[in-house]
Amino acid sequence: MKRLLITIIILLSLEVSYAAHIKGGFFTYEYLGPGTNDPNNSRYRITLTVYMICSATTQQISNPINFSIFNAGNNQWVQDVSVSVTNQFFLNKSDDEQCISGDQRKCYYKVVVYDLASVELPPTAGGYIISYQRCCRIAGIQNIANSGTVGNTFSINIPGTAIGLNAVTNSSPAFLINDTAVVCSGSYFQYSFSASDPNPGDSLSYEFCSAIEGGSQTTPAPVTASSPPYSSVPYNFPFSGSAPMGSGVRIDPRTGVISGIAPSASGEYVICVCVNEFRQGVLIGTTRKELHVEVGDCSPIDANLNPEYITCDGFSFTFSNGGDQSLITSYNWYFGDPASGAADSSNLANPTHVFSDTGTFIVRLIVNRGDPCSDTASTRMKVYPGFFPDFTNTGICLTNPVQFHDATTTNYGVVDSWSWNFGDLTTLADSSHLQNPLWAYADTGTKMVSLIATNSKGCRDTISKPVTIIDKPPITLAFKDTLICAPDAVQLQASGTGIFSWTPLTNIVNANTGTPTVNPITTTWYHVQLNEQGCINTDSVQVRVVSFVTLNAMPDTTICLTDSVRLNIVSDGLQYLWSPAATLNDPTLKNPMALPTGTSTQYTVIARIGSCSAQDNVTITAIPYPVANAGGDTIICYNQPAYLSGSHNGVSFSWSPTGSLINANTLTPTAFPPRTTEYILSVLSDQGCPKAGFDTVLVTVLPKIVPYAGNDTMVIVNQPLQFNATGGTSYQWMPSTGLNNPAIGDPVGIYGANIDSIRYKVLVFNEAGCFDSAFVKVIVFKTNPYVFVPSAFTPNGDGLNDLIRPIAVGVKKINYFSIYNRWGQLLFKTSVNGHGWDGKIKGVPQSTNVFVWMVSAVDYLDKPIFLKGTVTLIR
Repeated sequence: MKRLLITIIILLSLEVSYAAHIKGGFFTYEYLGPGTNDPNNSRYRITLTVYMICSATTQQISNPINFSIFNAGNNQWVQDVSVSVTNQFFLNKSDDEQCISGDQRKCYYKVVVYDLASVELPPTAGGYIISYQRCCRIAGIQNIANSGTVGNTFSINIPGTAIGLNAVTNSSPAFLINDTAVVCSGSYFQYSFSASDPNPGDSLSYEFCSAIEGGSQTTPAPVTASSPPYSSVPYNFPFSGSAPMGSGVRIDPRTGVISGIAPSASGEYVICVCVNEFRQGVLIGTTRKELHVEVGDCSPIDANLNPEYITCDGFSFTFSNGGDQSLITSYNWYFGDPASGAADSSNLANPTHVFSDTGTFIVRLIVNRGDPCSDTASTRMKVYPGFFPDFTNTGICLTNPVQFHDATTTNYGVVDSWSWNFGDLTTLADSSHLQNPLWAYADTGTKMVSLIATNSKGCRDTISKPVTIIDKPPITLAFKDTLICAPDAVQLQASGTGIFSWTPLTNIVNANTGTPTVNPITTTWYHVQLNEQGCINTDSVQVRVVSFVTLNAMPDTTICLTDSVRLNIVSDGLQYLWSPAATLNDPTLKNPMALPTGTSTQYTVIARIGSCSAQDNVTITAIPYPVANAGGDTIICYNQPAYLSGSHNGVSFSWSPTGSLINANTLTPTAFPPRTTEYILSVLSDQGCPKAGFDTVLVTVLPKIVPYAGNDTMVIVNQPLQFNATGGTSYQWMPSTGLNNPAIGDPVGIYGANIDSIRYKVLVFNEAGCFDSAFVKVIVFKTNPYVFVPSAFTPNGDGLNDLIRPIAVGVKKINYFSIYNRWGQLLFKTSVNGHGWDGKIKGVPQSTNVFVWMVSAVDYLDKPIFLKGTVTLIR
């Protein structure tokens, strides 16, 4: 167990030690003079500066380390030199950047310096390579793949004798250590990687170069660095060693200042800069500095305009400043358009300016004018309205290429480029830069064709249109079957794009148009062909020919007066006209609806096919409905009968529904409806009307009376008692003893000492005079107002004395009735007369004991009552 624990501790220690923490660094060397052991040798001071995370631990800071020295001529290892940490410090920003949002005061790097005070090296033609390797970098670097597993190689070349120019006495350039610049995502920035050269006359140039990897997770701190050459770290697309922050960021080769628009994704980016040292035009050495630069979610105060704007569809344009506007307090726009007068400037954040003319204007923006964080930007504004991209096309047939025609117009300059996308999803090559291209589609369907056009003034716009490709041209026929009467003619109607031809050519005029005229003497099929640039479609029309009109009207019919009837005919006519038209819904229909108003109406119909016609008649006889009278509506009491009385002028009758009728086969049945019901009297006649006449009587059943006289109660002598009967519209109390008015629902009763109790009956009437009754008993106590409380109760569930409760007489209200145990604990409380305690506490029955009760009440004269006592619970 102890061995396992030691192993776990060692593994945890290794994990901490190898945790990703490296954030960059660089080697430098200084020539100290000839060797002390051999004057042909050279002595150098070699320094490694390593950038780490600010929280780097002592386990992560290796001490000492080995500088591995290689012969640059053959990449062979020469020796390892042990070097200790000579300095450690933090790169902090103690003052916030007031012109950038957020707080930039923090630690940026922990810098660890390893200084080899002196090493003596013999002369070689190729010089030496000094290397140190350590794994690993921090995880999540934006431009490095799996950065948490990628190590570092720090390396520098000391020139050899082959270069000449006394290069072996060279001292490398030294980078400045001031790496606390703030870089905000999507914003312009500058970051200096400049270095100073101690060798007079030498010149420096700067370039981006690839960061190199070394070490691994399995061997994070190799004793001896691997032999050169070294491999680049794996960059994430689209980043690379020459574009570590994308194509928008560049380095000035003369100053080493990096500038441009930072990537939009925040996070850390590895940047490696190589400074090349030239002596008399000859490259004598390269010094590399690698650094993790953090791109933050911040925004600088920035006048951020595009280099150029253009409006091609009008004279007005709305301007806006790019980036975060949260720290910008004022805007001063100058549109460079003096002819617009006072409108030539604006203090709005997003102004709209209407330019006075066409041309190119210089627009200037100043943000936070007069403040320490003010900024200015200028842009070119081109105003050339009247640019409208458009196109047409000829041909939509799959077998032939489609000819596209540019129809773009411009009021200024000339249309100078075209970019077509033909919407052909079967290929990636469906594009063209010709003005009027041809395209052959591989399949049918609707294709979304787009054209991007530009003009010589810089206008650029897009138009998209659907183009439907078919395998044959569409033919639209107005009809595919028609009827004529010889010797009439008819014009056929076909529409489409292309050349029409009809067959057969007999009895036809204009056979090469879409609308020929034909007059066949017998039924004939005419076939049409449409040819669009070799793409062919066909269809046909049947012309049926008759020599007369067939017409047969329906038989004469009898209906009931006020009913409608559909007039039916059998005919091959094409047009119809009925008369008289006044009682028809549409006299031109083949089968119109008729609503005759007289007892007998003859309708005449004429059917036509061209110049041919036929006529027929139909007579409609209308007989009045039989008359039924079910009697007047009535209202009955609940569960009482209604006596119906009907009459009619027909030959037979019936009532419905019959379920609640007695003698339903008579005109005077008795009804016992359980609820409000309509009874229908139906009558049939022998006068010719085939339908029954109806009448309805409504029997309204009043709701059942629910009488209520109130609960039995107790009063004292001379205490007024307010009754309140409910359930009806009028009331009668019996007997009337003690009541001020026995004919109302809410009389007041007062009782003398001669009455012990009295039981009242109240009759409750509804609006129809129906009634029911209820009872109430009044007990009269010959005492003062009081609240009676029993001295004992037996809560055993037998229904007798199971509750201890107050019994109040002469009392208006009970304020409270409370029960306590011997320790003063409240067990029960109520303000309801007759509501009591069942001898349980939280559902647990209590044993035999004595309890204290208290009651507070107000009598009917508004005088207070307070009583207390004890009660015994008996089990």
